[in-house]
Amino acid sequence: MKKLMLIGKVSCGKTTLCQYLTNQSLIYKKTQALEVTDNIIDTPGEYVERRQFYQALAVTATGADVILLLQDPTDQTFTLPPGLQAMFQKPMIGVITKNDLIKDERQLRAAEKSLTLAGARPIFRICSMTGEGIKELIDYLTEDL
Repeated sequence: MKKLMLIGKVSCGKTTLCQYLTNQSLIYKKTQALEVTDNIIDTPGEYVERRQFYQALAVTATGADVILLLQDPTDQTFTLPPGLQAMFQKPMIGVITKNDLIKDERQLRAAEKSLTLAGARPIFRICSMTGEGIKELIDYLTEDL
């Protein structure tokens, strides 16, 4: 698999996805600093929530092949910056997390819109707790982009 960098708001599921992809126990923990596990760079949510950390994201992205931009559809308080992908000049894939918690189709549409405006394509829907959609994501990541 390619070297991945996970970006998204605090509590959107970055660390849980990292744990799932690296066959670790799924245990919630707050990522306080950049963490590298196998071929995955897990970034703190604050890095995308606060513009003063964008430079850290850009520099860190140089060590990745692909950016995974994660969005929690149940969190309607945050929208990703439009055009975010232009900062990286690398493929950016959208990942809607917590698919099992979607209660309203509007949540899904809002998450898809946010990811699309940020420049993420294609977009996958996953649930790290059940594994739903992760095989499709891994299959895509192992293809040549």
